[in-house]
Amino acid sequence: MKEQKISALDQALSLLSHREHSSKELATKLKVKGNTENEISSTITHLQDINYLNDRRFTEVFIRSRISKPLGVNRILQELVQKGIDKAEAKEAITDANADWFELAKKLKERKFGEEASTDFKEKAKQSRYLQYRGFDFEQIKYAISPSDEY
Repeated sequence: MKEQKISALDQALSLLSHREHSSKELATKLKVKGNTENEISSTITHLQDINYLNDRRFTEVFIRSRISKPLGVNRILQELVQKGIDKAEAKEAITDANADWFELAKKLKERKFGEEASTDFKEKAKQSRYLQYRGFDFEQIKYAISPSDEY
């Protein structure tokens, strides 16, 4: 019995039923599944026309999920660009998210290292590296690891 090929549209709908995807991300997954460029292009255009695939909506959902981790602006921006979102659009969406990045950095530091402010240089450096890896900038890191009366 001959195996019937699943259409690119069915594959895309299956992927989108699990979570939002960016256009680039979906195209990459469809290509891996052996679809032609024409099939992928027409499928993505069709899904965008019926609003099943929307990069702006994907970006907003993605940012909310990363804020809840929490991750900082730099890391979120980097991940969005990797997923094919325009850098300017990503920055605008991050700004629209209205997150308090300073408090997110502080909460993450407290969750990982405790509420007590460290006076040990090595420990502060470790905390700083961790927060930097998570995408927070220097000012946010300084706010998070400094004693509250210092800032």
